[in-house]
Amino acid sequence: MTTTGGTFRQDASADARLAAIVDSSYDAIISKNLNSIIASWNHAAERMFGYSAEEAIGRSMLILIPEHLHDEETDIIGRIRRGEGVASFDTTRKRKDGSLVAVSITVSPIRNHSGKIIGASTIARDISAAKESERRIRLLMREVNHRVKNQFAVILSMIRETSKRSTHPGEFEELIRSRIMALSRSHDLLVTSEWAGASLFDLIQEHLKPFGHEERISLSGPLLTLQSNAVQNLGMAFHELGTNSSKYGALAGEGGSIEITWTVEAGPEAQRLFHLVWRETSNAHAGGEANETARKGFGTVVLQRVAPQSLGGSSSLERSPSAVKWTLTAPLEAIIVPLFGTEGASDFSV
Repeated sequence: MTTTGGTFRQDASADARLAAIVDSSYDAIISKNLNSIIASWNHAAERMFGYSAEEAIGRSMLILIPEHLHDEETDIIGRIRRGEGVASFDTTRKRKDGSLVAVSITVSPIRNHSGKIIGASTIARDISAAKESERRIRLLMREVNHRVKNQFAVILSMIRETSKRSTHPGEFEELIRSRIMALSRSHDLLVTSEWAGASLFDLIQEHLKPFGHEERISLSGPLLTLQSNAVQNLGMAFHELGTNSSKYGALAGEGGSIEITWTVEAGPEAQRLFHLVWRETSNAHAGGEANETARKGFGTVVLQRVAPQSLGGSSSLERSPSAVKWTLTAPLEAIIVPLFGTEGASDFSV
């Protein structure tokens, strides 16, 4: 610690120990007189604020305080003159380069041998990381609150549409349970990534896993990280497609297959478009025509209206007794997490 004027007269060894403690501290420790003029400046202060001891000592503490907070220093000095300490409080200070840093400040009076207050000691701790963590937690909680409300709306819609198309309470319960579990699977992927998004490949796998027959399903497309809205709505679509396939289509009998491909294409006015195709083929089996009517339920609503509209895109659904083709086209910006590219296409098979 650099000092001026030989202000403090202490035992030499004790003074040396104190100086070593101050200089090795991770917190900025600064002493000043009652006119707010800096008298000492440790290495941590130099790292935190960018001024060397030679540059800082002899200058006003106001060089560290944003103009709109100058009244803080007036209040601090007033309290120190009255012999009061200043308990830790969070505020903002200014570095040499003009950038701002969030700090926790504690100020204590400095007295001479006769007990007279001659200055103040300021300890400043950088709390930027803690503040950023708090900010992220607040954002996350707002995002979770928003998503939970969306989930409630989706569940209410599921209940309404499923009840219209259920013939008995047992069927209604089974369908509602499976659809809520599908929402839960999408939610789990988002929670795992702290709501940062989820891989399209992982999303498809997660929703088709309960139906088995992985050897009949192939996935192909570029590596994409989906934003949360796309995770939820595409997850619902994959669940409905998988459910229909396990009951009536490729996964219901022998010899069927599902191919899911997605690409990123150039659209009008240099807009990039996400294009996905679900294509399944199966051996026509008994009851196919009757099942065609049964399949036109909530799943169709999701595929033709809910998913494409929520993503600002369009879709088409083609069915026959032995094939299903669902296509979705949407702006890429509505699908992927910002700043993630679409290069590096890779093919997958499961």
